[in-house]
Amino acid sequence: MANTITTTGFLTRPMSPFHFHSPRCSISPTPNSIKATFAVPRRKAMSLIISTYILSDIGTALAQQPRPFREYVDAFDGYSFNYPSNWIQVRGAGADIFFRDPYILDENISVEVSSPSSSKFKTVQDLGSPEEAGKKVLTQYLTEFMSTRLGVKRESNVLSTSSRVADDGKLYYQVEANIKSYASSNELAVMPQDRVVRLEWDRRYLSVLGVENGQLYELRLQVPENVFSEEENELRQVMASFRANKIIR
Repeated sequence: MANTITTTGFLTRPMSPFHFHSPRCSISPTPNSIKATFAVPRRKAMSLIISTYILSDIGTALAQQPRPFREYVDAFDGYSFNYPSNWIQVRGAGADIFFRDPYILDENISVEVSSPSSSKFKTVQDLGSPEEAGKKVLTQYLTEFMSTRLGVKRESNVLSTSSRVADDGKLYYQVEANIKSYASSNELAVMPQDRVVRLEWDRRYLSVLGVENGQLYELRLQVPENVFSEEENELRQVMASFRANKIIR
C-alpha cells in the first residue's frame, strides 16, 4: 500500500500559386506546351516516390531510437552510472554530480554520497527493509523541498520499493515516489474562497541506494509526471546501471 504524506508550508501564410503576367503581352499556354513543361519520365517519377518513402522511414526510425548513453565514472568517490548523452552537467547544484536534460529542465539526475565521518554503513540493509528505506527517502525529499511560503502544501506517496542484486554482487534498493506541490494564488486573502489553490508541479522521483566504502550512495532521478511514461524506459536503464564501487587508493 502506498504511504501518503502531506505537508503544509508555513513556511506560411500559404504560398500563392505562381502567376506570370507580362504588361506588354499575354500569351495563353497551349495544352501541348503545358505537357512539355511538366513532363517527367515515368521511371524517374517512380524513383522519386520510392526515395521519399525510404527517407521518411529512415527519419521515423531515427526518431524512435533511444538516445545513446554515456558512462560517468567517479573513481575518487566510488560510483558510476550511465546517462543520456545529450544531457548536460550543471555545476554548483549542491549534489556530488548533477546532469539535466537541456530542454526539460525538471528532468535531471544526481548522486548523493554520505559523509564517512557521519556514519558507517556495511550494507544497504542498515536502512531496514526496502519499505522502510522508502519512507526515509520520501521524508528526506520533503525536508529538502520544505517551503517557508504561506499557502504551500505538498502531497507525496511512495509508489513502489524493491531490491535487487546487481552484477557486482551488491544489494541495491530502489524507491519510486510521487510528490505534488500546491500553492494558493492569493495566500493573504481574508476570505477562503479568494485563496484558490493551484498545482505548481507534479514530479516522479526514482532513487537507487547502495553501500560501499562504508558510505551510502544514492542515485536520484527526477522527471515531470506528465512525461514519465515517455522517458520511463531510458530512466530505468539509468537506474540499472548505477554501481557503488570500491575505492582503491
